[in-house]
Amino acid sequence: MDERRTVKVSKYLSKHLRHQPERIGLVLDAQGWTEIDALLRATAEHGFPITREELDHVVATNDKKRFAIEGTRIRASQGHTVRVDLDLPVAEPPAYLYHGTVADRLSAIRAEGLRPMARHHVHLSPTGRPRPGSAPAGAGRSS
Repeated sequence: MDERRTVKVSKYLSKHLRHQPERIGLVLDAQGWTEIDALLRATAEHGFPITREELDHVVATNDKKRFAIEGTRIRASQGHTVRVDLDLPVAEPPAYLYHGTVADRLSAIRAEGLRPMARHHVHLSPTGRPRPGSAPAGAGRSS
């Protein structure tokens, strides 16, 4: 699977598993899961067919681990704008957490604090550094 197709499939999955499942007729359960067969059928019916091999490739190679497969189900692992309960374990936060953003948002953050905006959570990192091979948070945008 070439890189362009991998990115296209990943973006399509993000859109429909995190933000607009109803757009292709998907139903997510309370934890954000949907049946893989239902997803593949819905993508084909809406003009963007994805094979099971492509799906497995995107899930396995995504550097941010955006998707999870459990048995016959799939879900987005983070960043939802639709209400889901990911049932994440409660953990004691480290002494310092970092938030990646673009420079022109800094004055608003200082004035208003961090806000989730259209999402349900603010994403923070314990290191302030990107994972090896990935860009720093916020680096993909200029504003």
